[in-house]
Amino acid sequence: MALEHILRTNIARALPKGMELSHFVVLNHLAHVGGERSPAQLAQAFNLSRGAITNTLTKLEAQGYVHIRPDWDDARRKQIVISPAGRQARDSAFAKVAPLLSSAVGDTGETGLKTATAHLRSLRQNLMRS
Repeated sequence: MALEHILRTNIARALPKGMELSHFVVLNHLAHVGGERSPAQLAQAFNLSRGAITNTLTKLEAQGYVHIRPDWDDARRKQIVISPAGRQARDSAFAKVAPLLSSAVGDTGETGLKTATAHLRSLRQNLMRS
């Protein structure tokens, strides 16, 4: 079983009922960046199609986790921001996921994880150029 699959499965199990991994990832991103983002910016950040990110945002909006408004400069575009309920849901999910991630890192430690992440990021960038 691939490492990514194992990690995704374990994180999905730890998330609050009804929250999908894609929801958590988007809420976590919005919580970290602060301010608004367009669907195109989010799609680019996650290397997803606009349709895929729109689907996730629609579900998050229905749950009250994000606010979606028209872009005041270009009404064809939208702006997304995490809502207070979304921040609370993200924080609750993170509290459940953090111990799992800490356990997964184990003896590797923060330095080892940062080194591995840098190598994996480089590999991803090389593969995307191919």
